[in-house]
Amino acid sequence: MAEYSFNTSQIKQWAPKLRAGDRVLLSGTVYTSRDAAHKRIMALLDKGEALPYELDGAVIYYAGPTPTPPHLAIGSCGPTTSGRMDPFAPRMLDLGLGAMVGKGGRSPEVCEAIRRNRSVYLCAVGGAGALASKCITSCEVIAFEDLGCESVKRLTFDRFPLIVAIDCEGGTLFA
Repeated sequence: MAEYSFNTSQIKQWAPKLRAGDRVLLSGTVYTSRDAAHKRIMALLDKGEALPYELDGAVIYYAGPTPTPPHLAIGSCGPTTSGRMDPFAPRMLDLGLGAMVGKGGRSPEVCEAIRRNRSVYLCAVGGAGALASKCITSCEVIAFEDLGCESVKRLTFDRFPLIVAIDCEGGTLFA
């Protein structure tokens, strides 16, 4: 297992090099998206309308942060179960999504889409949202504010610790 530190803007360059079990310290722009936001994003795609963020090369974090306390950039921000986004992930990967961050296993269809698109699935430690939030330096709601914690947010990660769970060669920690 190797350890890497890189920026989200480099995800498409790094994804082919990463292998299941590698450790990553990720920095840069990440977008939150959960179930309700994914449904709205799919509706926008179906209508040919603009998305809240550019999918090509993007990194999505399956998270719904708690309200932000005074003096902090964000509230607790741990990963949610990624499998709930499996119906949407292959389409998003086919449109250029660079990486997904969450927890738990993925469907065979998502694993194939990761391989086909030379992407990567990264896992964050579940149950450690308060600790994870210390690696997030900014948070801004950019879409679907009415969804509350499930709104789409633009986060800035600073050396956010992750593990490669599914790589683009088909390697997985879940087999």
